Amino acid sequence: MPGVGPKSAERMAFHILRLPHSEAKALAYSILKVKESIKFCKVCGNLSEEDLCGICDNPQRDKHIICVVEQPTDIISIEKSGVFRGLYHVLGGSLSPLDGVGPENLRVKELLARVRTRKAEEVIVATDSDSEGETTALYLARLLKKEKIKVTRIAYGLPMGSNLEYADQPTLAKALKGRTPI
Repeated sequence: MPGVGPKSAERMAFHILRLPHSEAKALAYSILKVKESIKFCKVCGNLSEEDLCGICDNPQRDKHIICVVEQPTDIISIEKSGVFRGLYHVLGGSLSPLDGVGPENLRVKELLARVRTRKAEEVIVATDSDSEGETTALYLARLLKKEKIKVTRIAYGLPMGSNLEYADQPTLAKALKGRTPI
């Protein structure tokens, strides 16, 4: 499992071995049920039990702003902030020519179709700040500029409550470039 180290995996394995048969069976059933019942939203690519996820199906969301993310887990993080009230579009990854991932492997065509048919006014690119995420952001910005809509990138910088002396140079550089008026 991603993010689970050898020690944690070992503890989980022994915990499962100690479970009564009925509890182990219930755990296995729950995993299968999730695998069978969760699918991708047919509009944005988010995880959902229905054809449309709760965000796409919510009439209170701003239909003119689309936030582009790499994975459904990114939506969860943004939603926890409680700030964004628009829609999302999940690419399903980021451009990585070295790994053989090009635009045709991502949901780029679907994004362009949504922008055109939904009359989007702004697309916020919220890809990771690694080289693949930055490449993807630049690629999308170039494509979306042709659609004559506002294209923005999420700001990067220092976490709240942190000290400048502990910031790495790329983070500090991004924070300075993405500064806002007060």
